[in-house]
Amino acid sequence: MAPIISVNNLDKVYGTGRKALNSVNLDIMAGEIFALLGPNGAGKTTLIGTICGLVNPTSGSITVGGHDIVRDYRAARSLIGLVPQELHTDAFESVWDTVTFSRGLFGKPKNPAHIEKVLRSLSLWERKDSKIMTLSGGMKRRVMIAKALSHEPQVLFLDEPTAGVDVELRKGMWEVVRELQQSGVTIILTTHYIEEAEEMADRVGVINNGELVLVEEKAALMRKLGKKQLKLHLAEPLPAVPPELANYDLALSADGLSLVYTYDTRAEHTGITSLLGDVRAAGIRFNDLDTSQSSLEEIFVSLLRA
Repeated sequence: MAPIISVNNLDKVYGTGRKALNSVNLDIMAGEIFALLGPNGAGKTTLIGTICGLVNPTSGSITVGGHDIVRDYRAARSLIGLVPQELHTDAFESVWDTVTFSRGLFGKPKNPAHIEKVLRSLSLWERKDSKIMTLSGGMKRRVMIAKALSHEPQVLFLDEPTAGVDVELRKGMWEVVRELQQSGVTIILTTHYIEEAEEMADRVGVINNGELVLVEEKAALMRKLGKKQLKLHLAEPLPAVPPELANYDLALSADGLSLVYTYDTRAEHTGITSLLGDVRAAGIRFNDLDTSQSSLEEIFVSLLRA
């Protein structure tokens, strides 16, 4: 299956000489949720802006739905909806009017039924006649999504969509994103909230200093780069890790009631069996044990340090 977005050898160098994107290659498949992660200034917004035709590439090529973003701009852009970080709306327009106007900008005929469907899906229908200036920050963010969906795009870019939104509204937006994916929309998400990517994404891309560090399925990434921890809940507190267990590089909790062993999931031998044997041989009793997997945030931090 051909990707709906294909980025090939993309470079962006600004007039100051700063290289914002360096030989970026990326394919995004139809119907997936792709999360793009990276620190401030890594190139996330520049990459999105270039794919959307808002930033001119220095070299390389981009196609959306088979249409070159430069040579066949109108056809490519008509397939894209963009929700930028900044809230750009006319404060004195009503919700209905501003979303309807956005549809007209793409030359689409009026379709009140579609506008109603979009507003209802974003819980904005009851506020359709309200002026933008009267809405909360979370609702304004939803209006931006409605504007981006007004012309029925196949691809939706969400650039920090939940920035400044409280936890409850953030979870509500996650539900909206899932519904959009189920309707066939491809979603590219940039976020500072690692839990957002962990919750939503099918694949994750990490960009740093204008270069894609990796692109991987989320589950495979966590299996490949994640580490697991085995925690032993001790029956009695220990003052220190016994010398006979020094080879395991164990961490002792502050209260002395748990030992934590970190191991690589990719290793041929985890060492757990020998550890448990040596723990018993040392006369250490434990009441329980449990394991935990590295979070996506821990993996992300370790990648940027590499």
